[in-house]
Amino acid sequence: MAFKIKHNNRSKYNSEKTKLDGKSFDSKKEARYYIALKERQKTGEIVFFLRQVPFDLPGNIKYKLDFLEFHSDGTVVFTEVKGYMTPLGKLKIQQSEELYNIHINVI
Repeated sequence: MAFKIKHNNRSKYNSEKTKLDGKSFDSKKEARYYIALKERQKTGEIVFFLRQVPFDLPGNIKYKLDFLEFHSDGTVVFTEVKGYMTPLGKLKIQQSEELYNIHINVI
């Protein structure tokens, strides 16, 4: 199945905003991961997944996780797709892991 990806402007970290299936992604890498998740869902490896899952952090800060994956074996996987890790991004991931007792896979 072919997917049409529309590319927009680049960010300061050289990522390209991308539209796919009527959804906006912060980078081509994130859009490619979305495509891979859809394919894994078709094979039955993943039951379903959510995008841009919000986490409340101290100081009235919000962190949006890129993908929350629910696998057919019952596991739940938290995934953040990063091309470049900023200090603030690293801090938000670390705080989320500690506050919610989870592990976030950064790819």
